Amino acid sequence: MKRFLIGTSLVFACTAAQAADIVETAQSAGSFNTLVTAVQAADLVETLKGPGPFTVFAPTDAAFAKIPKEQLDALLKDKAALTKVLTYHVVPAKVMAKDVKTGAAKTVEGSALAVMAQDGKVMVDNATVVQADVLADNGVIHVIDAVLLPK
Repeated sequence: MKRFLIGTSLVFACTAAQAADIVETAQSAGSFNTLVTAVQAADLVETLKGPGPFTVFAPTDAAFAKIPKEQLDALLKDKAALTKVLTYHVVPAKVMAKDVKTGAAKTVEGSALAVMAQDGKVMVDNATVVQADVLADNGVIHVIDAVLLPK
């Protein structure tokens, strides 16, 4: 693993021989800062670094920015509610884009996501998958454009 010192932060870059887990993959992407902060606040880092496999529907920072700041701040302070929201974004299996079918997908939270695959586009509840199949050594990330909220 290569190490780089940027400012006062040590950044690790995984080589091709070293795959990264879901959390490391999200951190290195640079567009999931709010998601990573939320995962840390909910104490889910070790879970998502576990063996999996996991499919994570990962909202970008822009998706989190659609939530009013007061509401997002309150959610980040309510560990139980935050855990419920975050685990609603995780399916306990590795599901690649080519394997997605219209229907329901049971989440780690316990509820089911509504999945619709049509004309090459995939919707998950009210979110659109904007980038699929970001591989991690313990699963896959599908980037979405909205935060999913369990019913």
